Amino acid sequence: MVHVLSSRILLRPTDPERSRAFYGECLGLPVYREFGTGPERGTVYFLGGGFLELSGRGDAPPAPGLMLWLQVADVRAAHAEVSARGAEVLREPRREPWGLDEMWISDPDGVRIAVVEVPGDHPLRFRP
Repeated sequence: MVHVLSSRILLRPTDPERSRAFYGECLGLPVYREFGTGPERGTVYFLGGGFLELSGRGDAPPAPGLMLWLQVADVRAAHAEVSARGAEVLREPRREPWGLDEMWISDPDGVRIAVVEVPGDHPLRFRP
């Protein structure tokens, strides 16, 4: 088995500055580190237990099947916050049949992002 010491999601945005504004200002993700110089410099953001790195420039948006899943404490508060900052909300928060409260937003390259709240009574909160 491969012993993974660290991990991150790597995105090559079509417009790095626009994507940095989205992830850093609109979503308010804290910066873990930055490297390089110029518009295609790398920025790594904290994602709870992981990281998201924007670096370089892509010729096309990421694969259409790529999606991010971000768990938050309060999805309705997150909705109000990112909506006020101009995020494209694809679907407003609602309770799903599987019991999670979810909303969907999109980054500037069309990467779909599930913003999820795990309610206090959901089985994910309990260990057998």
